[in-house]
Amino acid sequence: SCCSFQVLLKSDAPTGDVLLDETLRHIKATESAETVQTWIELLTGETWNPFKLQYQLRNVRERLAKALVEKGILTTEKQNFLLFDMTTHPVSNASEKQRLVKKLQESVLERWVNDPQRMERRTLALLVLAHASDVLENVFASLADDKYDVAMNRTKDLLDMDPEVEAAKAKGTEMIWAVLAAFNK
Repeated sequence: SCCSFQVLLKSDAPTGDVLLDETLRHIKATESAETVQTWIELLTGETWNPFKLQYQLRNVRERLAKALVEKGILTTEKQNFLLFDMTTHPVSNASEKQRLVKKLQESVLERWVNDPQRMERRTLALLVLAHASDVLENVFASLADDKYDVAMNRTKDLLDMDPEVEAAKAKGTEMIWAVLAAFNK
């Protein structure tokens, strides 16, 4: 079924990214192949399975935020919420955010290829993640009404495609489609 894509380790060569390398070690250490759905739950710390806890990434959100702070994309500040202080990470590099928003807008408007196989993989992955994070409407919010409708309709058509069919068609995009299937379940 669409949500049973299994993750098979092809190479455990280090990537140079701390979180990715830790993930590779976890995948290598599992005795049987796990599904993408299971790995998403494990790696985001959202699993309650006591037999799988050793495969969780610790403090993954904080570590991702810290990496983005170090790259100058986010900043760190404390905000007071009535009785307690909370660390937040607002965007500090507005031009980088705007560059990504423009890239996604253009991908479904001026640069629309009407074929996910011909779409740049990183752009396809960004669209899937923006959809899964519920921020697609924000990404297209600055567009004129007619362009907004076109962008949303094209993106909906893209995201409504059958992940198993699309994964089989285009080598190298299997994981993107598997993640979409997991989020759409």
